[in-house]
Amino acid sequence: MADNKTMVKNLTEGSIIKALLTYAAPLFLANLLQAVYNVVDMVVVGQVEGGIGMAAVSIGGEVLHLMTFLIMGFNSAGQVIISQYVGAKKHDGIVKMIATMFTIVFCIAAAILVICIVIGDAPLRWLNTDEIAFAETHNYYMTCVFGIFFIAGYNVVCAILRGLGDSKRPFIFIVIASILNIILDIVFVKFLGMGAFGAALATVIGQAVSFITAFAYLYHKRAEFGFDFKLKSFRVYSDVAKPLVKLGIPMAIQSAAVTLSKTVLAAWINNSGYEYSALAGIYNKLGLFAGIVSFSFIAAGSANIGQSIGARKYERVPKILLLVSLIMIVVCGGLCVVILLFPTQVFSMFTTDDAILSISGVLIFPIIVNFLGTAARTFGFSLINGSGNSKLNLIIALLDGIVFRIGLSYLLGFTFGLSVKGFWLGDGFAGWVPMFVAFGFLASGKWKSDKLVR
Repeated sequence: MADNKTMVKNLTEGSIIKALLTYAAPLFLANLLQAVYNVVDMVVVGQVEGGIGMAAVSIGGEVLHLMTFLIMGFNSAGQVIISQYVGAKKHDGIVKMIATMFTIVFCIAAAILVICIVIGDAPLRWLNTDEIAFAETHNYYMTCVFGIFFIAGYNVVCAILRGLGDSKRPFIFIVIASILNIILDIVFVKFLGMGAFGAALATVIGQAVSFITAFAYLYHKRAEFGFDFKLKSFRVYSDVAKPLVKLGIPMAIQSAAVTLSKTVLAAWINNSGYEYSALAGIYNKLGLFAGIVSFSFIAAGSANIGQSIGARKYERVPKILLLVSLIMIVVCGGLCVVILLFPTQVFSMFTTDDAILSISGVLIFPIIVNFLGTAARTFGFSLINGSGNSKLNLIIALLDGIVFRIGLSYLLGFTFGLSVKGFWLGDGFAGWVPMFVAFGFLASGKWKSDKLVR
């Protein structure tokens, strides 16, 4: 693999804050744009179709997220391992990982498509989808399912680039998808009256264009990292597949556990009617804005920590964690102030439905708890993901996703009678779990290891 500065970035030298911000900034902007076009789906549908359309986008999105947990888990694992290979200068491992990631993730995407076709609307029934919103939800969900290969492909390419230390190109690709998605949303939903189906179709087309553009870039730069992209080269290499599976499965379980727990909460919330399903969509979309900052700095922190551990520059790790934490405290604290001072203005961006706005005050405190939990989990996952510790990922998956999220939500919602507010509070408080686990891990010093993946 050629030593090319545009493809492989050394994050183990120089200013830590510069390395973090340089890596996180384009990633943040990319995910902000992605969040914007996800929100545009709901805003456009909500303004045109009302609460029923909002419920369809909310529920359909949750089901799709649950279906893609394996893809996201393996992409995250591959990104971490590539970053450690870069730090350790294991160029052959990078090439093998690229081939293995593409092969495994596309096989998973094919399996998801087949499963979703076979089981049909069963997930929507499990979620107690209101009959009033059922047809629209079905249209949104199934349209997105048929775009699963584009979603998988785009995320593989971006995971590879970020593992190499390049977060700028994924930003460019998502700009293309976002602009196209927003334009098509307005055309399909507002002018052509295609409802939730139109919003989903706009998303799939945007993802398709983004994937094709990203893949073309990676192919164009193939000589710089040694992968030829010939059909015979797409295979599973056992020596890199083992650490990928070892870390990918816990990360996938972590993603699945959180998503599954949110799906359980959605089923409880949906029993209260489509108005609360629509509010759940607002809660999730607002949480997404804090989440994209968190995701950006988790990725930046993980990449910096991964390369530092690979290069045995352990003294940089606590400094990385401190800076990541300070940034997240400032950002999430600011979001809390906004939701406290301007709740009506914020909620009105999503809908003008008086029935929904009249009960929207129930969201304020849960959203604040969720924002603060998002800041806390950034510290935890930066260290745990960057170290490649598969055991801790599995522990957090069970604690965060199942034990605390569902347990606290049940306790607050049913036992203490807080109903939907209790469900959302349980979701928010569960976000603190990774931070406490990571504190113990940091203090133990066990994250200092020459092994790429434990």
